[in-house]
Formats: sequence, structure tokens, C-alpha cells
Amino acid sequence: MVFVRSLVLFFVCSLGANAQDIFYLKSDSVKVVSLLRKGQADKPSNLMLYYAHQLEGIPYVAQTLEISKVEKLIINLRELDCTTLVENAFALALTTKQGSVQWSDYCRNLALIRYRNGKPEGYHSRNHYFLWWVENNRQKNLVTLPEIPAALRQRQVINLNYMSTHVDSYRMLKAGGAKVQKSIRDYEKASFGKVMYYIPVSQLSKSKKELSCIKDGDILAIVTKRQGLDTSHIGIAEWGSDGYLHLLNASKIFKKVVLDSRPIHKYMATQKLQQGVWVIRAL
Repeated sequence: MVFVRSLVLFFVCSLGANAQDIFYLKSDSVKVVSLLRKGQADKPSNLMLYYAHQLEGIPYVAQTLEISKVEKLIINLRELDCTTLVENAFALALTTKQGSVQWSDYCRNLALIRYRNGKPEGYHSRNHYFLWWVENNRQKNLVTLPEIPAALRQRQVINLNYMSTHVDSYRMLKAGGAKVQKSIRDYEKASFGKVMYYIPVSQLSKSKKELSCIKDGDILAIVTKRQGLDTSHIGIAEWGSDGYLHLLNASKIFKKVVLDSRPIHKYMATQKLQQGVWVIRAL
């Protein structure tokens, strides 16, 4: 019943030649334009961190992109999970860098970040695993992977199969049937054996100078030991006044977007499946 009531409130529109359907509330478009105008006026030096902070306090809600029978560009700034926090902050930052305060430009940038071909073309077109997200946005020259010194890093060999082996956990994947499920499985197989480098938890208590490869505003993706997955959580890096690295994230623990007061190494020490972090630099 809650789903039905919420869906009725959504607007659907298309973006020019992309014929791209978007679901959103009017309050979402108003907030986006207001944030973009504020960003243009404030002229922050670190756009990713600036916009992530603008989204602080928004409630954490999981699976906010899973509200449609078919894949649409969902824009929801009233509820965020860890991925949509990063994507929305990134889209705001990218739009500001382009000198725009236009809702339509923001929508195009969010779709560019979220989807393989920059628009929703079915459930399988979304960058579901964060490896796919990183690879796809590197190809578009939107993100880079900072060099991590050999003494700080460990090697992760990718073996993705969680979605294809847990179809019932993904409502839209299950509803998509055999064809969509095969597409996801094929993408998973194509990723087998790829290598990513991460900074293990044991190194994350080092100083800002020692971890100079991590800058304020970098995206941190937490590597997981859970079989079939690459990462389990993402957020934005911020160096604290205490000298330690912290995570600004849409937190399931705190139930909202928050800058965790605990240094990231202390937070991760309480999570037995978390191994370390990838470092991704946007813009």
C-alpha cells in the first residue's frame, strides 16, 4: 500500500533525444535546482565533499531505485542509500563543474553516472556492482583510480556471482525473467579474474601524510569478504580534525546521511566482513 501511494506522486518525463523516462517528485527537482544555485554562489573548492554535506540528515532507505516494473531513472533526494548518496553528490558536482543550474543537465549527468550507456535500457543497463560502476565511469573519463603505494595495498581478484545466485533478493531482477537474469550472469562472468587494489583496514589508522593517496572528497568503496560480491558499502572520504580518516555516508547504522564521528578504521573494525577500501577520485 505504501508503494502504491508513493508511486502515484511521481512525475514521469523525457529528456530530449534520449527519450529517457524519469520518476521524481516536484520537491526533488526543486531541491536539486536550489542546491545547484547554492553551489554556484558558494563556489566550494571541493564539490564532492560540499554536496555530500548538503545531503546530510536525509534518511537512509534501502533499494530506493527498485520502485518501477521497468528500469527508469529514479531521482529521490528524500531518501538515500550509500550508492545513491554518492551518485547524487557526484551528479550535483558534475553539473556545477559544467557551470549549469539546470534540472535537465543534472538528470543527464545522473543517468550518465548510473548507467552503462548513460541511460536506462533495462535492468541490466544499471551498474549494479561497484566494479561495473568504477569501470564504466573510468571509460567515460569521469573518475580515476589514484595510485596506491605498494606498501599500503593488497590485491583483490574479482569473482562476482551474488546477484545471479540470490535472484530472490532483487525484486526487479526476479521479475525480469530469464533474459534479464542471463544478461546479469553474463556480465558477472565477464568480470571474473579482474584485479582491484585496496587499502586494508590495518593501514587505515595511518596519518593523512602516510595515506596521501586519499584526498577529501574521494569515494571509498568498502571491500567485503562476502562470497560473490566485490564491495558492500560506499561513502565519501573526509579527513577529520583528529587526524584520522572518516566516512561521510548514508548509514544503515545511524539511519541517515552522516559524517561518522568514528575514524573509519574503528568503524570497520566492528564489521567482520569488511577488508579495506578502494579509492576512487571523481572529476
